[in-house]
Amino acid sequence: MSRPSIQDRIHVTNMLSNKMLIVHCRSKDDDLGGHAIAIGEEVSWHFDPDYFGLTTFWCDLAVEDKRLSFTAFNDDGDKPYIESWEVYDDGVYGNRSLPGERFMGAWRQIGIINYIRSPKGL
Repeated sequence: MSRPSIQDRIHVTNMLSNKMLIVHCRSKDDDLGGHAIAIGEEVSWHFDPDYFGLTTFWCDLAVEDKRLSFTAFNDDGDKPYIESWEVYDDGVYGNRSLPGERFMGAWRQIGIINYIRSPKGL
């Protein structure tokens, strides 16, 4: 069962040691576009979750020749909502500064040819 409709806000913060972060997030209905995020800065957005619990946001991240994709929000009704994501040199964490942090994934190296051919075009 889904929760009542209230606005949610998602934050993705660049906590990398010394690199600009490219963030591109989207849902089934909304493409938020790509954003270049400086160290210590964040991109955030708010939205009304679907009443039936079908809202999902995915984010693609890029730093130099590394890529990482993760689900930033999934209103499945069974898990606690993580609305603050921090991007570090080793990967993405949900609520890293709080107990029960959640590691979402590590960076993967790609070659420049794969980047140019990528249909997502980060």
